Amino acid sequence: MALEDEFSDVLTKAMRGTRTSVASLARATGLPLESVGAWAGGKAAPREDEARAIAPVLGMDPGKLADAAAQRWHPDEIRLPDVRHHPQDPHPSNGYVFFLDGGKRAALVDPAGIPQNLLRVLTAGQYHLEYILVTHKHADHCDATADVAMNFPRAKIVMHAADVHALGSLGDTALKVKDGEELPFGDVRIRMLHTPGHTDGSSSYLFKSTIFTGDTLFAGSVGGAYGDASTYEDILNSVRSKIFTLPDDTVVMPGHGPPSKVLWEREHNPFF
Repeated sequence: MALEDEFSDVLTKAMRGTRTSVASLARATGLPLESVGAWAGGKAAPREDEARAIAPVLGMDPGKLADAAAQRWHPDEIRLPDVRHHPQDPHPSNGYVFFLDGGKRAALVDPAGIPQNLLRVLTAGQYHLEYILVTHKHADHCDATADVAMNFPRAKIVMHAADVHALGSLGDTALKVKDGEELPFGDVRIRMLHTPGHTDGSSSYLFKSTIFTGDTLFAGSVGGAYGDASTYEDILNSVRSKIFTLPDDTVVMPGHGPPSKVLWEREHNPFF
């Protein structure tokens, strides 16, 4: 699976987050305006020295940004025995089911896309669904919640209070979990980490040594800042203080793009 963000996506997210225009980035670095515009527009990529010159202006790591420009890094393939990934057609987003005891206890992360596809995944796996975990309010992560909830009425919907309005009246029945709260799940627990920035209620869910990050952290990138009250700096702080403090081998299952690990993101993500 290709990385979610191309170099131009990484660059423009950082520019938008730091309120840096093409013109101001060109002035600050002494690089040609036309070149910076081409990089931001996805029409070209900078050389090693050019990427290293851009990075400090945007508060990014020079070496990691140069690697991103040259496409030198991609996470190794990760497959977990207790996590199943499914594409959220027609959305370009990731959905997941994780489970214990061969599926006798299961949780669905981000119910979105064509409901029949999701229900097919759940029934084919013979999952006994206990939780419907929603990372944030955007439609490509929650627009099938009602259909799944209707077919699995015993499953508890879990979402942060700041985003739960996206579910309409269904949100009234949701468990509005707070940062650090845990949900019982067989002989383990699911911990919710409030990771705002992409949206005000953006949340990540930790199951054993796997964290589902929604649109907060991608392999080699971060989500865009679209919160009403939270900001780009909040995204970076959420990753640094909540996700990067987890053990190195914690698997990152993002809302878009391939899985990664906490160690790999510390080593390769140019935003940090």
